[in-house]
Amino acid sequence: MIYVYTTKQDSENWILQNDWYFNLYTSNEDFSEEEKKIIEMIDHARLTEDKHIETKYGLGTLRNLSSGCKTLLNVMKNPGKVVNIEECGKNVLDVLFSMDDIHVYLSRPERIHIDKNTEICFDQKDIVVGLQGFEQWWTEEYARRDLDDL
Repeated sequence: MIYVYTTKQDSENWILQNDWYFNLYTSNEDFSEEEKKIIEMIDHARLTEDKHIETKYGLGTLRNLSSGCKTLLNVMKNPGKVVNIEECGKNVLDVLFSMDDIHVYLSRPERIHIDKNTEICFDQKDIVVGLQGFEQWWTEEYARRDLDDL
């Protein structure tokens, strides 16, 4: 199940500023082989033993990873937190929506690939299945917002 929250909350269990959070906390942790593969897949970079990244442009630091890659790593390393995914591109969103048991903040619909069997729980109350359920929920949400003048 993917848990999507559509209203922002200021809580210690939420990561709203991914670059800041990653640079301060996540980058100081050890990275698993799976996480190293994510860095290669998303940013085409290789993590070195001394926690630098090698790209076709040369050597850099973990701070040089893209915001999307940092967001995905924040999700992977903080399973109990709600992570803001609004700055992610389609490549990262597609990966996120193939995962299970993640909590994300998304205030608007995005064009992404969602498997037909993926269960999504919106705002801890509405459960939908697959891309069709995702799109239908957002259609109804915009109708609700329109009624409420939001």
